[in-house]
Amino acid sequence: MIDLTLLLPKLLRSNPELAVKLAWTRAAGTGLRRQVVPFRLEHRTLIVCVPDAIWQKQLQPMSGEIIFRLNNLLGRSTVDRIDFKIDSALAGYAAPPPANSAKSEAAPVPTELLFAAGSIADPDLRALFIRAAENCIARRDSMNAAE
Repeated sequence: MIDLTLLLPKLLRSNPELAVKLAWTRAAGTGLRRQVVPFRLEHRTLIVCVPDAIWQKQLQPMSGEIIFRLNNLLGRSTVDRIDFKIDSALAGYAAPPPANSAKSEAAPVPTELLFAAGSIADPDLRALFIRAAENCIARRDSMNAAE
């Protein structure tokens, strides 16, 4: 099987933002990836959505290490800085639902969907978009399970 992260340097030339977002999924690791979402690449600054000020404060000292990992995966210095922006509407959807939640266990929202939602400026509209997509995915999965 081919490791897709090996293709990131080539993708960087045609779509730098997508390449950085995909590199984030590897550089951040599973624990961090569930709580925070890369939102946008502005010049050489990666804006990352976090659920609250606690996450923002805890991640700031780690940004140097994450930048190193990102640039290493991308094959060159692409990201100089990470800004952690509080946006619970987007970041919260990266996290799995709490164990005691009344909601049935749903599949995690695909990363591509979160990237697409990141381009929606209005946080309320973005949250509605993600919920609608989650409902469509759940409906599709239930139909596939019934077959």
